[in-house]
Amino acid sequence: MRTDYLTVKGYGSNEIVIQKSRFISYINRAETIDAAQSFIQKIKKQNWDATHNCSAYLIGEHDEIQKANDDGEPSGTAGVPMLDVLKKRNVKDTVVVVTRYFGGIKLGAGGLIRAYSKATSEGLNATGIVERKLTRIMHTTVDYTWLGKLENDLRSSVYMIKEIHYFDKVELETYVDFGQEDQFKEWMIEHTNGQANIVEGETLYLEKLVEE
Repeated sequence: MRTDYLTVKGYGSNEIVIQKSRFISYINRAETIDAAQSFIQKIKKQNWDATHNCSAYLIGEHDEIQKANDDGEPSGTAGVPMLDVLKKRNVKDTVVVVTRYFGGIKLGAGGLIRAYSKATSEGLNATGIVERKLTRIMHTTVDYTWLGKLENDLRSSVYMIKEIHYFDKVELETYVDFGQEDQFKEWMIEHTNGQANIVEGETLYLEKLVEE
């Protein structure tokens, strides 16, 4: 299981013009082949009148699934450069389609590689890249006499409060990085003189924007 990785924020698009040709990048998150191919088909259908709809995607913890398609451009001048950009930016589970409307001026192999690479890179910038970090929700129950001190201590610590529930006793839900549960328990015991009941909850990914 991945504890942290980079991926795109979600759906995004961007357009650039090079030598009168329009290059429109469409980007989305895709965690399966079906999701990636469905997105590619959707964009191709949307831009049925385009000269080319080139695509690339990268899926899996270790980039096990990689696919690039030149869609009629000279071999190796579109899909592979797009895929290379995804690899260089270290994003996972990402699909990109670059739609080209030909402007009448041929770019040559080198020009095409640069154009599709730039369209992909600027598309990623426009979409935004997030870091996804695997996190455990920890449930801490204490008497109300501890609430003020504990809330202040948590807010000045590395731990982020998710929610506070007011029952017979007060329960604080806290986000803790996966693998740091024991350290959190020790911290909590120290800050409550051992008066806290601490239970491990579910795991989930928190996302933080790192590039846009």
